[in-house]
Amino acid sequence: MLQKKSVVGLKGLLAGVLIVSLVACSKVSAKNYQKLNAGMSRAEVLAILGEPDSSKSVDLLGVRGESVQWQSGEVKIEANFVNDTLLSRQLIQQ
Repeated sequence: MLQKKSVVGLKGLLAGVLIVSLVACSKVSAKNYQKLNAGMSRAEVLAILGEPDSSKSVDLLGVRGESVQWQSGEVKIEANFVNDTLLSRQLIQQ
């Protein structure tokens, strides 16, 4: 019985450590926001921030516009691309 409780406790501890490490490793941060510059490719931005949490795009006469958002806790980053080139970005800290 004691061994079973130890295994359950160890699993809980490991789950807690995993959650803390995932939150601590978030790419969505003010530090990474500072690395973004107008003119960067979409691929370069994704290499820094990872896949966006949401994305909306429109194609009109051969021009593709996309608005994307990343969020982690109280930090939100919004970016706008035209033909996969970063046009603007905004950092919102709530």
